[in-house]
Amino acid sequence: MPQFFLNKRLIILLISIILLVALIGYSLRDKENVSKPEQFVRDVVGFGQTIIAKPTHGVSNFFESIKDIQHTYTENKKLKARLDELPKITGENSDLKKENEELRQILKKKDDLRDYSSIQATIVQREPTQWYDQIVIDKGESSGVKKNMAVKTSKGLLGKVTSTSPMYSTVELLSSSNPKNRISAEILSKKKEYGLIQGYDREHKVLLLKTIEYDVSVKKGDIVQTSGLSDIFPKGLPIGKVEKLVPDENGLTQTAYVKPYADFYDIEHVQIVDRSVVKDVNPNKEGE
Repeated sequence: MPQFFLNKRLIILLISIILLVALIGYSLRDKENVSKPEQFVRDVVGFGQTIIAKPTHGVSNFFESIKDIQHTYTENKKLKARLDELPKITGENSDLKKENEELRQILKKKDDLRDYSSIQATIVQREPTQWYDQIVIDKGESSGVKKNMAVKTSKGLLGKVTSTSPMYSTVELLSSSNPKNRISAEILSKKKEYGLIQGYDREHKVLLLKTIEYDVSVKKGDIVQTSGLSDIFPKGLPIGKVEKLVPDENGLTQTAYVKPYADFYDIEHVQIVDRSVVKDVNPNKEGE
């Protein structure tokens, strides 16, 4: 009996070796000729991999999509913030361009000065209730500013200094409602005619040039400037152009409606005029 079991074990070992060798040879044969069992096993394995791979890829793509959405949201938030700042940047750019143009014009006009020097200043205060009456500028006595100095923009006469402090000055505009605010002016027509700038029509935005003699012929477009016939303003500061000429109620004088060169509503930078040559005083001298 023991001998039988030993022979049986030997037979099983031999059969196992033969099967192993057969399997090795079978596996090493040409892969182009795949058996039906191999095909079946391969298909089953491939199908299982497909079932597992698709959900895996789906989950992976899902998390990638969430990540892309978060990234897009962050970018959109940044772009929205920049878009919100765009109007502010555009406004600041427009203001800088306007300010630059005004300063260029002032510097260009400075070369034309004859009998006066100038001081550059910027408006720092303007009361809504006195918008057309006065402004406060950032230059005062320490900068050489004195009472009654003329103040102009790059385009034309604006008004005169009425009070000063060491650092600031108050300027009364030509458009002021103060009846004592008078400026001696001349009209460059066929011959020079004289009158007083006194009053401002806010509805039509024109200055009133009064006390023009009744027989004087003035036409639309004639230039109006300071006469220089006073001890305050130098001659030739541009004021505006004649729009029309109307007789006064008494018929003894006429009033010219003058479109001012300066914009009394929108002002930022001004030029303070310091007269260096004193001329003879005319009876039409502007009021204090």
